[in-house]
Amino acid sequence: MRYLSTRGGMAPQPFTDVLLEGLAPDGGLAVPEAVPRVTPEQLQAWRSLSYADLAYEVLKLFITDIPEDDLRALTRATYRPEVFGGDVIVPLKPLKQGIALLGLSEGPTLAFKDMAMQFLGNLFEYVLARRGTTLNILGATSGDTGSAAEYAMRGKKGVAVFMLSPAGRMSAFQRAQMYSLQDANIHNIAVRGVFDDCQDIVKAVSGDLAFKTTHRIGAVNSINWARIAAQVVYYFHGWRIATEGAGDPMAQVSFAVPSGNFGNILAGHVARSMGLPIRRLVLATNENNVLEEFFRTGIYRPRASSETYETSSPSMDISKASNFERFVYDLLGRDPARLKALWDELAATGSFDLSAHKPQFAQYGFVSGTSTHADRLDTIRRVHTETGVVIDPHTADGVKVALPFVEPGVPMLVLETALPVKFSATIEEALGRPAPRPAGFENIEQLPQRVQTVDADVQTIKDLIAAGAV
Repeated sequence: MRYLSTRGGMAPQPFTDVLLEGLAPDGGLAVPEAVPRVTPEQLQAWRSLSYADLAYEVLKLFITDIPEDDLRALTRATYRPEVFGGDVIVPLKPLKQGIALLGLSEGPTLAFKDMAMQFLGNLFEYVLARRGTTLNILGATSGDTGSAAEYAMRGKKGVAVFMLSPAGRMSAFQRAQMYSLQDANIHNIAVRGVFDDCQDIVKAVSGDLAFKTTHRIGAVNSINWARIAAQVVYYFHGWRIATEGAGDPMAQVSFAVPSGNFGNILAGHVARSMGLPIRRLVLATNENNVLEEFFRTGIYRPRASSETYETSSPSMDISKASNFERFVYDLLGRDPARLKALWDELAATGSFDLSAHKPQFAQYGFVSGTSTHADRLDTIRRVHTETGVVIDPHTADGVKVALPFVEPGVPMLVLETALPVKFSATIEEALGRPAPRPAGFENIEQLPQRVQTVDADVQTIKDLIAAGAV
């Protein structure tokens, strides 16, 4: 399996090269030459596997330049009870009306990002050791990517992390998780602006090929294909546990996905393209509904930073979703020239119109909806009253948007985004009391914090990387 750029300017590369590369040299994103297909027989054989061995079976289809025994060892080292809080990795949590939560937030930072990031930490260390080199990871976070990346990379040999976050735009718990880390290889940088400003800086630095090469810049954001591949696994897992005992071996499942940067739901699109029986991919946004508007109208119109709302589901406060480019690449028949022309149009006019392709949205299973602050408060209250379960605001967006799309006989799995403690102020507003706090996180906000706050300036970030690079 080799990888190309969505914009057509990169020669085919093996997986481990695009792993370390991050953004492609032409500014595009790495995609596999062809999406691997799975057979109904393979799906049935995978039903009885542990999560670690399921991950191995799925990932070996995308990773062909790592020996299979080594890859299996990496997945087994990653998906362990000691890391994910129990023997059942990714449990199913029934709610109501045909809806269940896919429990993705049992990892060390209490967010779904751990599912891929813990694997990436082990993978980076393995590949860098084999190559005898180092890597400086530059990332941007709207809340959960940063802490998941830092907890996965802290203390890893040959790796330094430079993580940009929007100053004052994350919850106190999210800030404390990241900024309290004192490891020498972790560098937290708060940027005066919004997440899109952070993401723009990452792309600008990665687009400076001379700087990128000199300082060996890599990425852990979902622009890195390895993140997407690892997330594909839990769609296969969710399908198998939701359809256990069903008479139809190819019974369908729908997934509702709270969406900011489009990476999580893109993994579902990939799984469906591989042959997984997914009925619908329900894209849920908050008030920053650029993606919902696209799937409703066919018009893509990202907003400026000044027009990006600060909401109570802050990890989705994103108006320019990086992974959307990978989906548009598929929508355009994997034609890099057409995609590049479209992105040139976007740069020139601020939008583009693909309404002529709307019939394909349904063919790919996509539907969409949006949720407001009032909606998520109401959903948190309703779910707690009816089931006793407390859900976080992003997951509440997913539940709210999922409800109109529930179909008889088709399980609807909402991808849990994080545990509610990460957004306790909103939980208290909804329920009148703070979110339950897991053991080990009692006083995290009181720990000393280590962070630099800077303006949204590319050169400033380059200077900080040059000073702290490994």
